[in-house]
Amino acid sequence: MNQNVLTRNNVRIIGSGKQAMIFAPGFGCDQTVWNLVVKSFEKDYQIVLFDYVGLGLSDVKAYDSDKYSKLSGYVQDVLDVCSTLNLKNAILVGHSVGAMVGMLASLRKPEYFSHLIMISPSACYLNDPPGYIGGFEKEDLIGLMDLMAKNYIGWANIFSATALNNPNLPKVGKEIEDRFCSTDPVIARNFAEACFFADNRQDLSKVSLPTLILQCANDIIAPESAGEYMNQRLPNSTINYMNATGHFPHMSHPEETTQLIREYLLETSVSLEKEDVGGLT
Repeated sequence: MNQNVLTRNNVRIIGSGKQAMIFAPGFGCDQTVWNLVVKSFEKDYQIVLFDYVGLGLSDVKAYDSDKYSKLSGYVQDVLDVCSTLNLKNAILVGHSVGAMVGMLASLRKPEYFSHLIMISPSACYLNDPPGYIGGFEKEDLIGLMDLMAKNYIGWANIFSATALNNPNLPKVGKEIEDRFCSTDPVIARNFAEACFFADNRQDLSKVSLPTLILQCANDIIAPESAGEYMNQRLPNSTINYMNATGHFPHMSHPEETTQLIREYLLETSVSLEKEDVGGLT
């Protein structure tokens, strides 16, 4: 086992089940964003949590600005963790860009994964009219990067409130803002550019794994148009429209999030068993 990888990405393993569930955080977040969700899965699964290099309690000395200027750097980290732990047929739960990181990892090494659970995903954040609405104009994103460079704390305050889009949950908004503020501004901006200017629409048709898309209401970061576009192009996907609003349902509405994941995994496992039985008769 490569202890360097486990230390580099602050890998933590909990739970008593046989099948692994690996949780990939979204942009600017660490593994603690999953705290309210993983409790529901500890008895039935082996939970694998990690931090991206440069975030949370990862080894910041391992940060390489060239490597992490593209999503491929984060994808490689996930593959390193899976390889080090010798994971097979793991369920990957990814939030936002973490869903794309997981999807790209599954294209590189499909044997590591059995299902993809995508929470508030987007294959491309930029509008590409007339056929695609990702939610942002290029000028909007450039302005976002400029604000990060000039006033990082101000950006963190605005972005966390905008992404959560739920003024009735100030405590959750503060938790999100604190995570952004605890990250080196240079690392955060590098990650933001890798995330928000990525376009993975051409990769969707290549995904073979059963995939669940959890689409929130009133999600400014990943609007319904983005989730529906993915559902139409992923070969084996299901989209579930949540009552939860905003971009962080695993923090703002953890009960609904866990319930929908559980129901989906139960349904797909039953259908897989039927297929196996059908193949034997």
